Amino acid sequence: MFGAILGDIIGSPYEFDMGNKTKDFPLFSRHSKYTDDSVMTLAVAEALMDSQPDDGDEAICKRLVSCMQKYGRAYPKAGYGYGFARWLMREDPQPYDSWGNGSAMRVSSVAWLYSDLATVRKMARLTASVSHNHPEGMKGAEATAAAIFLARTGKNKAEIKAYIESEFGYDLSRTCDEIRPAYHHVESCQETVPEAITAFLEGENFENVIRTAVSLGGDCDTLTAIAGSMAEGFYGVPEDLKAECRARLPEPLRDVLARFEQSLAKQA
Repeated sequence: MFGAILGDIIGSPYEFDMGNKTKDFPLFSRHSKYTDDSVMTLAVAEALMDSQPDDGDEAICKRLVSCMQKYGRAYPKAGYGYGFARWLMREDPQPYDSWGNGSAMRVSSVAWLYSDLATVRKMARLTASVSHNHPEGMKGAEATAAAIFLARTGKNKAEIKAYIESEFGYDLSRTCDEIRPAYHHVESCQETVPEAITAFLEGENFENVIRTAVSLGGDCDTLTAIAGSMAEGFYGVPEDLKAECRARLPEPLRDVLARFEQSLAKQA
């Protein structure tokens, strides 16, 4: 989850096409801050840590909604999209057929909390379904979680690329140099997840994946959160960057992250 949160924080100053599409930029500045991507990533993680796969889909979805609303309402100015902001405040929130990239940016914990790919894919779909139940929203979450799981369980990049292409039908044939010139701010899974995967595939280490994702521009806090979550699975995250991540989160969110670390340590 560090990869997703760091991607969000590092990409946040350059959202809405505010960067100059370069890999040469300071990783952190006074403008580097967590956004809705981090808040929802941690909310989903808490809900899943409080659940078991055999609790039943309905119970897990209720817990997801509860945690997402709890943290969304606690941090109401984190930058939610209009539709999701309304969902957060509803008494009886229902999925609203969204294909937005929010389903993919918040899913990373799924790939670490479960030990087999089938369960990872099922749980990724559940985390999307409570709001982003359009087929593209579901697919974006599932593909992201699958890529992270494959990365953390020892698959090489060629194997990950082939799996994502065959299972989800994303076009991963373009290079980042081909994507970059015309890429712009867009918030759909269809035009964020493939680009994030490509940035991960081309990156040479964790930091390089982050820089490559930011260099594409567009909705780059979310795009970089997705790419960073995959990079963490493949490369791990340097300890100095983990420390920087913790320092930039408020205590309640930092506590969820610490609990998540403890949960993974118990699984090891």
